[in-house]
Formats: sequence, structure tokens, C-alpha cells
Amino acid sequence: MTASELQGRVALVTGSTDGIGLAIARALAGRGCAVMLNGFGEADAIAALCADIAAAHGVKVAHAAADLRLEADAAELVPRTLGRFGRLDIVVNNAGTQHKGPVEQHPPARWREVMALNLDAAFHTIRGALPGMRERDWGRIVNIASVYGLAGGVDRSSYVASKHGLVGLTKAVALETASTGITCNAVCPGDVATRIFHRNAKLLAEREQISRAEAGQRIAAGNMPSGRVVAPEQVAALAVFLCTTAADEIRGAALPVDGAWLAR
Repeated sequence: MTASELQGRVALVTGSTDGIGLAIARALAGRGCAVMLNGFGEADAIAALCADIAAAHGVKVAHAAADLRLEADAAELVPRTLGRFGRLDIVVNNAGTQHKGPVEQHPPARWREVMALNLDAAFHTIRGALPGMRERDWGRIVNIASVYGLAGGVDRSSYVASKHGLVGLTKAVALETASTGITCNAVCPGDVATRIFHRNAKLLAEREQISRAEAGQRIAAGNMPSGRVVAPEQVAALAVFLCTTAADEIRGAALPVDGAWLAR
């Protein structure tokens, strides 16, 4: 990848005020992309985050506080990005949520919320971004799915269903754009060292009276034969690679980053 290959591109990254999304936003900014952040947080903290990324990489950074669980907000996110930057070259659908519990006890309202954020929001951003990408005959759509988009899981029916749906949407869009300069792919991480993972490790450490590091390793080893958790920066590096010319003919792929989870 040349240093300037993505210079001047505009990227929208949903769920990017924390965790994987923030790592992807930073990585794209580091390649010269202007970035529209999206996600929740305190206004002052988000303003500081935008300023920090902009100063570190010399690019324009803005934030749209769209609540992607709401259809109107999700449908408006791309127009807001176009209004701010005038174009949109890269869409990374990362925002997501989950509910844990047996399917027969799953509240229907939470099912709809999980589907709205994990799947419907991606439909709206892709639908909004494709016309401009087709006009320029270039675009990159990267959907952050999960190993649960490729395998089942207990007590997470809506999450598994939504991520399988996101992988299916990825393949459908890839086929519809196969003869163009637009690609659509999915990244499927295993356990990632996000705020939620660290919180769970802290709770396990307190419960078992072990170190935080040992607790994290136990959690990772439960799913990942490598025994190591994935770093957000590793997911970000793959997402950025999928935006380069080296990945021009990677289309409709669902790429695991999972420490051999799915190899068993």
C-alpha cells in the first residue's frame, strides 16, 4: 500500500467513538482519509476526539450523533456526511449491540433493536452511499460482522441472526457491484479487547480472585485456540487493507480474525 493511496478519500465509520470503530477511524485517518465519526458520548469528549485525530493526521474529522437504531437517523447519516464533505468513498458499518439470554426469554423489543442497529443501519448507509460510488466507479464498503456471522452461539439469537444477515447483505451487495470499482466485504472478529471485554475480565478477576491478565486470557481461551484476544488495531488493519487496490478483487468475503475459533 502506498502512503498516499487513500489520501483525500472520505470515510464514514459508524460506532466509532470507542473500540473497534475508533481504531478503524484512526487507521483510515492515518492513511489520509477525512473521517465522519458516529457514536454516542459526551459532547466535549467527542469534540476533543475529533480534534485529536485531525491534528494527529492532518485530515478533516467531523461527528454525526445519529442514533442508528432509528430508521430516520440511519437513513440521514450518509446525506449528512455528503453535506459535510461533499463525497463519500468508504463506508464502514461497525455499530452494533447484543442481547444475551435464551430465545424464549428474548424481549421482542430488544430483538427489533438489535436488528435495527446491526443490520438495518448497514442497509441504509449502503443504500445511501452506492449512487455516489457508482457515479465515480469507486467505493469500499466494509461491514464489521462477527464470528457469530459464520457460526451459531448460545443465548445470543438476535446477535447471531443479525450478523448472519450482515454477511448475507455483504454478499448480495458484492454481486450487485461485481463489475464496478466498488467492493463490499465483511470482517468477522472473535473476542476483541474492547471496553466490554475488559469489563468482563475485571468481573471474572474479582469473582475468581485472579489477576486481570489471567482473567482476560481465560475468557479468550474459552473461544479462541490461540488463547489471545484480538486487538482493535488488528481488525482496523484488515479493514484498511480491504480499502486498497491490493484488495480490488476481494469481493463478498467474510474474513475471520478469530485466533482459529472457526478452524475447529
